Amino acid sequence: MASHSSKKVIYAALVGNGLIAVSKFWAAAYTGSSTMFSEAIHSLVDTGNQWLLLYGLKSAKKPADESHPFGYGMEVYFWSFVVAILIFGLGAGISIYEGIAKIQHPEAINDPSINYIVIAFAIVFEGVALGVAIQEFRKVKGQQGWLQAVRRSKDPAVFTVLFEDSAALVGLIVAGACIYGSSAFDLPILDGIGSVLIGLILATTASLLAFECKGLLIGESANKNVVTEIRDILNSEPNILHINEVLTLHFGPNDILLTISLDFADKISSEDIEQSISRLEHRIKERFNQIKRVFIEVQSRRGHQVDQNLHPQKEE
Repeated sequence: MASHSSKKVIYAALVGNGLIAVSKFWAAAYTGSSTMFSEAIHSLVDTGNQWLLLYGLKSAKKPADESHPFGYGMEVYFWSFVVAILIFGLGAGISIYEGIAKIQHPEAINDPSINYIVIAFAIVFEGVALGVAIQEFRKVKGQQGWLQAVRRSKDPAVFTVLFEDSAALVGLIVAGACIYGSSAFDLPILDGIGSVLIGLILATTASLLAFECKGLLIGESANKNVVTEIRDILNSEPNILHINEVLTLHFGPNDILLTISLDFADKISSEDIEQSISRLEHRIKERFNQIKRVFIEVQSRRGHQVDQNLHPQKEE
């Protein structure tokens, strides 16, 4: 997914969350609702997260230098992981703490109708932001299921917003139900329970994000269909006897490193090998513009097997 799509999703969420955070803090101060305060913290954290994601996208564009020869593409993965930590530490932590305090010392909500109005507007804003995220995610999802598409996605900026806005809508429904129950049944303790539930929703969202971002930070290979097509290109080259190894690594959503080990026919000249390598590199980069670097090693099948036995590693 192009960075333009990522930014479009983030900007939509940033505007929505910023407006929602202000309205929620005002409603929480006016009504004294713990649940609404937790929702305000939720929106504030989400707003800060959008700025971090934008910073990550900007940092990832820095050109390669001597200390980072493969560029700064993984910056976006790092800042996405920071976002997950902030959601867990600030959003979930403060919400649960505030909820427990209100459960221990429950207080009636003043004029809950204000909260209902704010929640209604928040649902509209969050719904629009989520719609933009879903629209952009569908462009790359294809025929995959939603969960499978998230697992295979290499663009954390989009699925982070997707997770955040989905959690926000669920949190708003919980907030509305708990505030209504607290007022309708004269059970102010439900306001504190709502705050705790929102904290748990945030903790769950943060855990899922952290799990997905961890894999990207450690280093994930390209999707299997990309590797399969690369192998098809290699198999079409007549001078190749055997494909020893094809390894890929994402340095960013649109930055893939490709290393290949090939066994060429014994009777061809070094010039033929060089021409074959040039043809392969051109065809691969032409087919996949996200593959920025291709390293092709010429090695006999037997020699590669010896190296594998000395330094075993799992091939894709």
